[in-house]
Amino acid sequence: MPKMKTHRGAAKRFKVTGTGKLKRNKAYKRHILTKKSPKTKRNLRQAAMMDSSNEKVMKKLLPYL
Repeated sequence: MPKMKTHRGAAKRFKVTGTGKLKRNKAYKRHILTKKSPKTKRNLRQAAMMDSSNEKVMKKLLPYL
């Protein structure tokens, strides 16, 4: 059986926490920021956890994390 390949796009976007959960960055922080409030932009800075419904699929894409 050959080695599994890591999905490089996913590897750049997700990190694994100490407990094994996946950490991700939030969307909507790249452009058109003038109409967003400072509170919204501040909340978009914090990382979020990957939803448990998607986590099983993402672990297949990232076998060696």
